[in-house]
Amino acid sequence: MNAPAAATDRVGAGVHPRQVLLGAQAGAHALPVCDHYSGVEVRMRKSLQLQAEMAQEFGTCVFDVTLDCEDGAPVGGEAEHAALVTELALAAAPQARVAVRVHPVDHPAFEADVAHIVGQAGHRLCHVMVPKVESVADVARAAAALDAAGAPHLALQVLIESPAAVHRAFDIAAHARVQSLSFGLMDFVSAHGGAIPSAGMSSAGQFTHPLVLRAKVEIASACHAHGKVPSHCVVTEFSDVDAMRAAARRAAHELGYTRMWSIHPAQIRPILEAMAPPAADIDLASDIILAAQAADWAPISHRGQLHDRASYRLYWQVLERAHHTGAVLPEPVRLFFRD
Repeated sequence: MNAPAAATDRVGAGVHPRQVLLGAQAGAHALPVCDHYSGVEVRMRKSLQLQAEMAQEFGTCVFDVTLDCEDGAPVGGEAEHAALVTELALAAAPQARVAVRVHPVDHPAFEADVAHIVGQAGHRLCHVMVPKVESVADVARAAAALDAAGAPHLALQVLIESPAAVHRAFDIAAHARVQSLSFGLMDFVSAHGGAIPSAGMSSAGQFTHPLVLRAKVEIASACHAHGKVPSHCVVTEFSDVDAMRAAARRAAHELGYTRMWSIHPAQIRPILEAMAPPAADIDLASDIILAAQAADWAPISHRGQLHDRASYRLYWQVLERAHHTGAVLPEPVRLFFRD
């Protein structure tokens, strides 16, 4: 990449491209592309350690760690597990991105989860994941619980897991408190009472069964309509790296997902690799954004093509995606992402 000298000199000056190009949605896609879930104590501790190590390696936090109460807490031991999650969140490094998945809003432990974890460690959490959300009313109930726990600005991420919830995805995504929608593959398939075969849960079948594919497209579309982040579901074959990489690539390049769940440390790097823009795309985006900034964001001609703010927005998002996957950025562009 050969950035114009004038453009290079202007990097970091004036208004940041994120504000110029994205405006009110400037933070909509500013999330790591991988969300790593763990609910067993030893794995939660290792996940936080791995996050710190990879942040050091890449120079940025490339995945969130979500401490899981829904699947992590043993039946009857919900309060003890909530206390453990609170302890881990409070003990995490200051720069850590730690979230928690609480129980569904209709579960007896939901209110206690939020009151204890958010009430004590809400200032250390990047978001709260609420599973089995069926309607906007569920989102409102979750938001009210966070407010009551003293965290009125803490973001909500929600898990869409039923056909009815998919039907309401656009309304759910429109809620101001919702930051991201995730697709719950296994519960969605199970909710069809056997009408979708078990192959619909596999790494390959989830991209071919029409009902599953339709649900994924609806959720992604709902998110993009409201400036929220669509987060793709798990791949259960966690020892099959090729399957993981292929699923992440299809989710990103065919279905418009900009984030994906990991349930095993071995899945994190394949997700990062699959969701990172190709080097050629990064170089092109860098050239165009630097030239656009040098032109005060007026239209430019680059390699015989006209570009204006519509295409600038796309190329800026390429650079943001590259940053959040730990991809190598040209030095002039790297300045945009310095704290």
